Amino acid sequence: MIPVTKPFLPPQNEYRAYLDKIWESQWLTNMGPLSKELELRLANHLRVNEALFVTNGTIALQMAIKALDLTGEVITTPFSFIATTSSIVWEGCRPVFVDIDKESLNIDAAKIEAAITSKTQAILATHVYGNPCDVEKIQAIADKYNLKVIYDGAHAFGVKINGKSIFEYGDISTCSLHATKLYHSVEGGLVFAKRKAVFKKLKSIRNFGFAGPEAFDELGINGKNSEFHAAMGLVNFKYIDKIHQKRKALTEKYDTLLSEANVQKPSWYQEATQNYAYYPILLDSEKYLLKILEKFKKNNIQARRYFYPSLANSTPYLPIQSFEVTDDIAKRVLCLPLFYDLMSKDIKVICEIIIKTFK
Repeated sequence: MIPVTKPFLPPQNEYRAYLDKIWESQWLTNMGPLSKELELRLANHLRVNEALFVTNGTIALQMAIKALDLTGEVITTPFSFIATTSSIVWEGCRPVFVDIDKESLNIDAAKIEAAITSKTQAILATHVYGNPCDVEKIQAIADKYNLKVIYDGAHAFGVKINGKSIFEYGDISTCSLHATKLYHSVEGGLVFAKRKAVFKKLKSIRNFGFAGPEAFDELGINGKNSEFHAAMGLVNFKYIDKIHQKRKALTEKYDTLLSEANVQKPSWYQEATQNYAYYPILLDSEKYLLKILEKFKKNNIQARRYFYPSLANSTPYLPIQSFEVTDDIAKRVLCLPLFYDLMSKDIKVICEIIIKTFK
């Protein structure tokens, strides 16, 4: 079987070496030496001042909303993973959906102003597939209406805009280090903040709001991660460049073989680097997509309708809404298998099935 994704696993002996350190220190969680080392390494690698290593990408979003004291409406995208919307609701805010741009598949910045009301407090936008949103236009709107900006950068590890880390945009940015991501710590997430005061608050929130052994500053949560997850992050850290190069080569293989097929890809932010986190294609219709999925199934190939259905008409705790572009794209987008161990011969089989389906 060819899965749609597969976690990168380093040599076991390299992970065991870190396990020996954990047994030696007997420090298992509560931001031990490995967790702190990982934060420093990742901050340096990503070219940001500071990074917080947290439990997962969902907790990262919830912490961001809490740290900015949001209680009202948050403008967001209906084309994202469920955690983007559920985090807003979980924190007692109201998500207000705005349709996406048909080229980038990110939130359409040109439609944001029309959704702003007296209750709007923030914009929470997703860098879909790691492709940067229109960060300049979004920030201009936020400045005009005095709104906060949070970026869900779950897919965006390592992406830069004109040499600047994507995580430096917005008031707070988050990232996922889940096992399915191109760089992972099995489970994990990262949080970044523009202002030091906000970063300090996030750090406090991550540890129950402790101000000391017997005092609390604010409402907090247990957002800390373990030394075992940090160990995996540290082992995988040395393979970041190798993983990037391999995924780039696989992506280029797809591009070459699919050049004769009637498929499109989302347009990438022009001044941004790519991290090759996913390989999404847009098909002419849902009919073709379903035909391809049927043939994939017969050949033991997995692909994912990512993201389908739209969050605006599939969440049971929100009223059903329709958005022209999102509803259309969600039916036609398909993410093809992409992972470190994927073979060129497998890509050839995948592409042949797609091409034959069209013919």
